[in-house]
Amino acid sequence: MNTLEKTEKIAAVITPEELLAHWNGHRGLTRKLIEAFPEKEFFEYSIGGMRPAAQMVQEMLDVSGGGIREMVGGDAGEIAGHAVKAKTKEEMLAIWDKNTAELLENLAKIPLEKFHERILSFGQYEGTIWGNIFYFIDNEIHHRGQAYVYLRSLGVEPPAFWDRN
Repeated sequence: MNTLEKTEKIAAVITPEELLAHWNGHRGLTRKLIEAFPEKEFFEYSIGGMRPAAQMVQEMLDVSGGGIREMVGGDAGEIAGHAVKAKTKEEMLAIWDKNTAELLENLAKIPLEKFHERILSFGQYEGTIWGNIFYFIDNEIHHRGQAYVYLRSLGVEPPAFWDRN
């Protein structure tokens, strides 16, 4: 790819700061969703063979935190199994907050010119940095949608899906 093509590609992408703000909005909404769950059901409730919300949230933590950490030269960590590390919602929220801070800190370290580089996330998922980041966000949205179904089936009004403030 010549310099002009690279410059045009870079200019076509939202800024890293805008991406960071967008993702942080999703992280905040997912946090509100965790808060809305009754304690027991967060760890145990399941519909149709889907995993409990706590295990889906753990996957979000493992994938996004590890994936971004790896992009800046760190260890991605465990990707299989997603064993829930928290025993209470309070512990999960503390882990979520720590993971979000680390994720946003590491995301800010990725230079603009690296977003189109090809990587092998977790040693097995090939794609561009921006493509993998979008997948991490999509994964969070997907599992958050499943958790919305859980809350509604429990008679709990979930947070507004569009409110990412």
